Amino acid sequence: MSQNQQAVYLCAVVDGKLWLPHGTLPLLSLSELPFAVQTTITVGHYQYIPVVGAWNCNTMLPSEEMAGLRALLSDLPADLFALVGRVVQLDVMQKQQAFCGRCGHRAVLDTQSVAMWCAACQRHDYPRVSPCVIVAVRDDKRLLLAQHPRHKTGMYTVIAGFVEPGETLEQCVAREVKEETGIEVKNIRYMDSQPWAFPSNVMMGFLADYAGGQLRPDYEELTDAQWFDCQSLPPVAPQGTIARRLIDASCALAQE
Repeated sequence: MSQNQQAVYLCAVVDGKLWLPHGTLPLLSLSELPFAVQTTITVGHYQYIPVVGAWNCNTMLPSEEMAGLRALLSDLPADLFALVGRVVQLDVMQKQQAFCGRCGHRAVLDTQSVAMWCAACQRHDYPRVSPCVIVAVRDDKRLLLAQHPRHKTGMYTVIAGFVEPGETLEQCVAREVKEETGIEVKNIRYMDSQPWAFPSNVMMGFLADYAGGQLRPDYEELTDAQWFDCQSLPPVAPQGTIARRLIDASCALAQE
């Protein structure tokens, strides 16, 4: 059976948004599409079903059927969400790496190498992924949580930041916590990771313990930061995020 006839999870991206008819990721054959697409890439499989990215559709899609990747965060299994996120990151690559970084000529998507290809200087430019750390800091039964200006719902989450050149992940954890909250941490240990297509990151999750210092939030970065008892947490990051896994793991340790 050809891919045009078999059912696939279709990730059609237009202007950074996904086509989500009925509010969910469509599972259908490419021959059933109500529009044509010029470019498709199979980015992986979920339960033996191909996950296909699609670009350059030949029709305007209804705005009410378009949504960002976050709309699927709580609806999809983590493995499928990560594959859809890969499609979104490839969309970012096509926009941000549209011109060769060596010679400046126009680059095109090479669907075989999954990279941007410059015919002028024979160069492949692969997707750029930014490494980030995210850390849950615990002081006995208390958990350090912060609120960011972008969180309009009152949600609190753990500390995160980008890795700088020449910096280990553990050094980045300590620096970000110190810069954003003023405290020192110890016993930094890796727990988990998550691809995070907002826009093109990989989050590396850590647990750490409070080592000292007074809590002084950096209000240029945060709107608030507080210690919370694990038995009375505020609204926190949703299920499906590495932030929530770190919060749950820290609170489980606090109960031991």
